[in-house]
Amino acid sequence: MPGTESAFPIDLKKYKKLSLDPTKPQLTSEQKATLQHNIQLLRDAIVLFTATGAARGVSGHTGGAFDTVPEVCILLSLFENSEKYLPIIFDEAGHRVATQYLLAALEGSLPAEHLLHYREANSKLPGHPELGLTPGVKFSSGRLGHMWPLVNGVAIANRDKTVFCLGSDGSQQEGDDAEAARLAVAQGLNVKLLIDDNDVTIAGHPSQYLKGYDLTRTLEGHGLKVYTVQGEDIDALWGAIASIVTYNGPAAVIAKRLMAPGVEDIEGSTHGHDVIPVKAAIKYLSSRGYPESIASDILLNIKPASSPYLYIGSTKEIGANRVVFGEAVNLVLDKLSKEEAAKKVLVIDSDLEGSTGLKVIHQKHPEVFMPSGIMERGNFSAAAGFGFQADKFGVFSTFSAFLEMVISEITMARLNNCNVLSHFSHSGVDEMADNTCHFGINNFFADNGLSDVHSWLYFPADPAQMIAVVQRVFFERGLRFIFSTRSKVPYILKEDGSRFFDDDYKFVPGKDETIVEGKAGYVVSFGEMLYRSWDAVLRCRQEGLDVGLINKPTLNLVDEQTIKKIGSSPFVLVVESLNQKTGLGSKFGTWLLERQLTPKYGYMGTTKEGCGGLSEQIPFQNLDPQSIILKIKQLSQ
Repeated sequence: MPGTESAFPIDLKKYKKLSLDPTKPQLTSEQKATLQHNIQLLRDAIVLFTATGAARGVSGHTGGAFDTVPEVCILLSLFENSEKYLPIIFDEAGHRVATQYLLAALEGSLPAEHLLHYREANSKLPGHPELGLTPGVKFSSGRLGHMWPLVNGVAIANRDKTVFCLGSDGSQQEGDDAEAARLAVAQGLNVKLLIDDNDVTIAGHPSQYLKGYDLTRTLEGHGLKVYTVQGEDIDALWGAIASIVTYNGPAAVIAKRLMAPGVEDIEGSTHGHDVIPVKAAIKYLSSRGYPESIASDILLNIKPASSPYLYIGSTKEIGANRVVFGEAVNLVLDKLSKEEAAKKVLVIDSDLEGSTGLKVIHQKHPEVFMPSGIMERGNFSAAAGFGFQADKFGVFSTFSAFLEMVISEITMARLNNCNVLSHFSHSGVDEMADNTCHFGINNFFADNGLSDVHSWLYFPADPAQMIAVVQRVFFERGLRFIFSTRSKVPYILKEDGSRFFDDDYKFVPGKDETIVEGKAGYVVSFGEMLYRSWDAVLRCRQEGLDVGLINKPTLNLVDEQTIKKIGSSPFVLVVESLNQKTGLGSKFGTWLLERQLTPKYGYMGTTKEGCGGLSEQIPFQNLDPQSIILKIKQLSQ
């Protein structure tokens, strides 16, 4: 049977259980052969099933999980040897989730065939491990570099056990890990870290963009016992792991290796961080002697899921607002000389330049660009510090989920009257295969100042409005936040078929925009939900229900004229993909009541953990046009 209906062609029952005693740090030839057999078996499996993510268009991550298989096999062998180890392989790099799914299959919690549904919607195999969702998964990794502090607590609760955590040179850049190291040393916790140091992250090589960053010296400086070895030297790796296991206290093995060693097309490259392309996977598996049917029956028969719904009120042409942000910044910088731009503007990256639109700024205006590591708190504050002077402006960007990590730094910047333009991409839930821990739904947390100071939260609806917003607010003073989605969005159309945000459009901060007037009530929306709301409104109007639509690109300020108008109508419905508990809808009803406006009121937002996949996330949250239409009709009764 083709595609995901196929049997899993790599026999995981060939995995050979092995018991290793850390008091014997030298492998016998038989132990070494067994380890090498197991390592190759599991690496082949990871290449195969992660490649299904590439085939179905949901991306994924191959290299990190592939890298750490030797460490995983050794840990499983230690668990076989003694009960003094907590038998959980924690991992602070959640994108290496393929490891956890493979372990679940090995222990029998998942059928091996189910691995072929990697990152597929509703498969319960999302892009990061989620406790309680996937059978056999024993923890939620959360965001990169957040696991070690939690593992410290696990070790405190299990002082009679040795607790292990996989790490990486990327995850170790997060400030959480520095704090975790100090606590582990101060309390003598029996925490053992196995860190994959492959010198590859999303945007490049830490040895190049973060000079001076050295894991061995950093962890030794904190007081850990550290062994640094070549990760593909199985004898040296086992000897180092045996040493830290017999050491009383926190210790780490740093395993240096190329990313995805032995996988010809991605070895040592940033491409290895992402999912392996189907062609490269077929090439690798063929070189390993697997039959051609792996390609013909499985990988070539898995296709991206289609979304047949045809939206009205917007173009078929779509654009990526997260990329357009960088292009819009370039339009501003193009008007300055190189010298003036370098003096006036700093754009600092947190290893996501290709994902958040900063790459085009790096390419065209390197004089303002500063590459940096996975250090959101420090990088935001550096951008703020640059903007400490009235005539200087910092630009910061990362994923919206990580906004939650810089709340205190935002307060610090506000207290110092700093000028920072922040672009938080990957807002909402649309096309978020990484699933719940990467949902960017608490954007209003950025507006955490008092009422006597403004922060400006902007969420453009399409690429044309993104350009207008950036050009209007770039050199304004204070804290400004611009949001975009991972997904591409169409251009909003007027009822006559012309573009709403045309060449004559001028963005005005704080002003709501009437897409269409209505007598029956109003829908209020923004960002990627505007075109979905517009589709729903137009279909209601076709049925004779005279519903209006308001675009609210400035999220956190009340437009008094507009709220009076819509608040005097029969109903108001706020539609967004932000957290229903903290988003616009949670505030808008209060704004209405404060003005003695009492229409029927409803609000729709994200309410539950994700389902994985891409386009499936929006309907899973009941935010698709048909769900919006249903809510409109309920309020209009």
